[in-house]
Amino acid sequence: MTDTNADSDTGTTAKLGSAYTKLFTSSTISNLGDGIGTIAYPWLASAVTRNAFLIALVAVVQRLPWLIFSLPAGVITDRSDRRKLMIGASWIRAVLTLFVSFAVLSQQGSLLSPDELDASASPAENYGLYAIVLLATLLLGTAEVLYDNAAQTFMPAIVAPQNLERANGRLWSAEMVANTFLGPPLGAALLVLAFAVPFFVDAVSFAVAAVLITLIHPRTMLRSTAPAPSEDRRPWKVELAEGFRWLWNHDLFRPMAVILGFLNMLGTLAMATLVLYGQEVLNTSPTEFAILSTGGAVGGVIGGWSASKVADRIGSGPSLGVTLLGGGFITIGIGLSSLWPIVWVLFAVFTFTAVLWNVITVSLRQTVIPDELLGRVNSVYRFFAWGMMPIGAILAGLIINVGETVTTRDVALRLPWLIAGAAHFFLYAFARTRLTTEKMEAARAEALETDEA
Repeated sequence: MTDTNADSDTGTTAKLGSAYTKLFTSSTISNLGDGIGTIAYPWLASAVTRNAFLIALVAVVQRLPWLIFSLPAGVITDRSDRRKLMIGASWIRAVLTLFVSFAVLSQQGSLLSPDELDASASPAENYGLYAIVLLATLLLGTAEVLYDNAAQTFMPAIVAPQNLERANGRLWSAEMVANTFLGPPLGAALLVLAFAVPFFVDAVSFAVAAVLITLIHPRTMLRSTAPAPSEDRRPWKVELAEGFRWLWNHDLFRPMAVILGFLNMLGTLAMATLVLYGQEVLNTSPTEFAILSTGGAVGGVIGGWSASKVADRIGSGPSLGVTLLGGGFITIGIGLSSLWPIVWVLFAVFTFTAVLWNVITVSLRQTVIPDELLGRVNSVYRFFAWGMMPIGAILAGLIINVGETVTTRDVALRLPWLIAGAAHFFLYAFARTRLTTEKMEAARAEALETDEA
């Protein structure tokens, strides 16, 4: 079976193969909807309550599925056709978001307009709508776990190993543009029309994404993603344990997963109440808040297109060190700032370092982990890496609520950023001898030798 995926002479998505082009387009469109949601959901929550813990609870519920469902999702991924899983998860997200759209539409007459939400706002305590948002967020997060795990294990089936870093970098650049550069300003504009409009657009984006993945034909793929025959399957707990042992016994991926877990926890600790930080400390309007996130898009695009070159120039290990150290300085800088344009710049630098980490580590996992274990090992990796995020969100709400009892609201909203920034330096000290270029290249070389044998 042949495909243009093996071509590495150009950076265009077309030369990475028709299957990759459809995945690229699908992901870009669904991330545009996600970008709209990054404005719509927190602004909706802040229209219902100003309680920092309740705002943070939305982030907790969004990430909770990574803690409770990521391990079973790995077994499901390795037992199922990964393409069909992505299609089903996209349709589930479309239907759920449509449900939220109608719920918001029915209640939007009681909500303050986006321009009325600030530190002095007294929103209607519409806890029925808040409960709907929490439930939908939990279910959407569960579908996201299944989709993302399937998508990462799907990529090696449509892109040759030598092109994975380039393919992932291009994909993440496009996702970043859609998610944080185009989506949020569009979401802000749609909010001005009516609170429900961005949710309807988000639902359509998931539906279009599902259709595009459906159009990926198995003939255009490098290898099949169909599951093993059911008679060859062992009990799911046995299969899950196999994936867990593989990761835990790996001297590189075990500390990498744990470090990323704490890194994501710190990121969520800082970001969980960003909507309140933006409204009350940075004094942003919905449009300014949307523009704020475009800084991340700029850094993400640069990171996606240059990550592999940066890693080649300074080494994979030092590149990961840049993420940890840079994240510390940047997060503290955001916590000390009161001007949103400065935070915009800091977001750009922060996201560049985050994409640098992702391009290196995800491409490495896709190369090193055996394909028959990829879904399960990825799910265990993400259990550690993403499962810590709900803890960070809970801590954010608690820190702010407790902080308000001993200091001002302004200082309390800054505390999660300052604490998270300081913790980055301890994480770097732990990681510097465990995530080295030599260890990563040795793991990659061993995996390629095994494939050739």
